[in-house]
Amino acid sequence: MKILISFLFFIMPSISYSQISEKNKVLNANYASFIMYHRFGDSRYPSTNIKKGQFIEHINELLKPKYNVIGIEKALLAINNIELVKDRSVVITIDDAYSSVYKYAWPIFKKYNLPFTLFISTDVIDNKTPGYMSWEEIRTLRDNGVTIGSQTKSHPHMFKMSKEKVKEELSISNKRFIDEIGSAPKVFAYPYGEYNLEVLEQVKLHGFVAAFGQHSGVAHKSLGMYELPRFAMNEKYGGMERFLLAVNALPMPISDLSPQNPVISMNPPSYGFTLSNKIEPKNAVRCFANNGLKVNTKRLGKNRIEVRLSGPFLKGRGRINCTMAGKENRWRWLGRQFIIN
Repeated sequence: MKILISFLFFIMPSISYSQISEKNKVLNANYASFIMYHRFGDSRYPSTNIKKGQFIEHINELLKPKYNVIGIEKALLAINNIELVKDRSVVITIDDAYSSVYKYAWPIFKKYNLPFTLFISTDVIDNKTPGYMSWEEIRTLRDNGVTIGSQTKSHPHMFKMSKEKVKEELSISNKRFIDEIGSAPKVFAYPYGEYNLEVLEQVKLHGFVAAFGQHSGVAHKSLGMYELPRFAMNEKYGGMERFLLAVNALPMPISDLSPQNPVISMNPPSYGFTLSNKIEPKNAVRCFANNGLKVNTKRLGKNRIEVRLSGPFLKGRGRINCTMAGKENRWRWLGRQFIIN
């Protein structure tokens, strides 16, 4: 009940605005594509950096009329089937509060009036770590309508921590946010996209209304409000071909996901899910894994999909992405990240 009340409090300010701004638009989508950035124009870290030229191409695409760049609050309303949005709605998120966000990306977002959410771990800000933003800069963003989300206190590998340490990370960071910006965030991003079911439960209990990983896919309620996907953009995976796939993607609503816990003890996992009866047309599902693993994808009956890999994931994190051809040459997309413990 407390989480529901917090969620309603979090989203209420956006209702009257969306009723006005969307008055003459077709609102039929309960999903959105979330895009994730980290650094901008810092080629020292290509795995978390987007080149300035790539970023400008992304912005120019999103400014086209067919897209609907919205704030995270409005997207969560739609995902919860409270107030729908336009098809091709896109949410911009940024992790880690690097200096390039404030110095380079923020002026561009401000120029074009594009909303975004910034996820922050508080220790690097408190410690005035070089290369990161300051609390004063974060308050400036907040005052200009940027949504501030949490990414814990110290940005740890949360699945490795005891329950007490997880509670400490969440409660201390929430207090620091209250001290510095006046309120605790309502949205959360798992550091490195890593979590297990115990971590997920603690995120719920600490008042967050939604949480995001780093697995690809279109955010839809069938995935659960605490395992929402985002398309990560960096130098290697931030080209226009992939960006266009992401912002034009459709959801793949599912149920009966197995295994439920992304931290796996059996490697490779026996992965499977059941497609929603509402998906039309029900085209072939094709799945792909990282590390060059071969994938055997089988459909059992009309809707059950079972995925088996040719070998184990390497140590660390493994990914399986499943796609299905949709309407208008678009793709339904479902991603899952596994952590090899």
